Amino acid sequence: MTTNRHKALGLKDEDVIEMYKTMLLSRKLDERMWLLNRAGKLSFVISCQGQEGAQVGASFALNRDVDYTAPYYRDVGVVLAFGMTARELMLSAFAKAEDPNSGGRQMPGHFGQKKNRILTGSSPVTTQLPHAVGVALAAKMEKQNIVSFVTLGEGSSNQGDFHEGLNFAGVHQLPVITMVENNKYAISVPLEKQVAAKSVADRGQAYGMPGLTVNGNDPLAVYEVVKEARERALDGGGPTLIEAMTDRLTAHSSDDDDRLYRESAELEEAKKKDTILVFKKYLEEAGVLTEDLAKQITDEIDDIVNDATEYAENAPYPEAESTLKYVYEE
Repeated sequence: MTTNRHKALGLKDEDVIEMYKTMLLSRKLDERMWLLNRAGKLSFVISCQGQEGAQVGASFALNRDVDYTAPYYRDVGVVLAFGMTARELMLSAFAKAEDPNSGGRQMPGHFGQKKNRILTGSSPVTTQLPHAVGVALAAKMEKQNIVSFVTLGEGSSNQGDFHEGLNFAGVHQLPVITMVENNKYAISVPLEKQVAAKSVADRGQAYGMPGLTVNGNDPLAVYEVVKEARERALDGGGPTLIEAMTDRLTAHSSDDDDRLYRESAELEEAKKKDTILVFKKYLEEAGVLTEDLAKQITDEIDDIVNDATEYAENAPYPEAESTLKYVYEE
């Protein structure tokens, strides 16, 4: 990667350091959750490892003070960038009463936080896409200068909600950006058995919008296409479909054994393209990240993860009587 690409994109040194911090915090929170799961303290983990660059690069290209996001279950990087804290993510993982997503009622990865404009997700995959399109329709009707940003995996792009949502967005030229984080596996089903087209991005043309494929391991490449998509949406140019090619560095979830369907050599090759290592190398070559600063950032993030773990582990569980809250009229 060329040095100082970030400056050509209008990003300051402190911006890309903040991006790196968010990516690293996502990774270290995720790694801690796996350890806690294996220790029997957390029931379930669904991982963001390998996809942080696409998530954070895209989020930083948005106006996170006004735009809405409808994340999918791997999007730790997105929700951190939009303002969710490490403590809040850990509270969700431990299913504690203070969990802002659901008060400890949902499994992890079901993000939702009104104050940060993170739309609540649900378990059936792709249901977040029509919701994001609905937000974009409301923005257009109310003449608000905002976009909605929705993410999903490439397996989800074969569901009906994907096609209905994109078709509606295309017909009505709505300010919605859809980013498919293509990690090449729908749980255990490889990409070539999911999609007959050359790429998921090719589907954009059918719905009257640009379809772009980008290297999802390169946060700056993702930043650039999302920034352009946002500007086009605000200029009345309608929606964009982006396919960020990423690598999933873990099993699908803590309940999955990917050794049954994935060659170890393939995973080792993916690790060489690890988005965090790639971005760290770029920052070092650009003279933005020194050895001392890198250590300072790592120590700072270790402290945040330790604090979040301790706080959430000791926080109270929801009271049993609260189970029926928000279900029936009280």
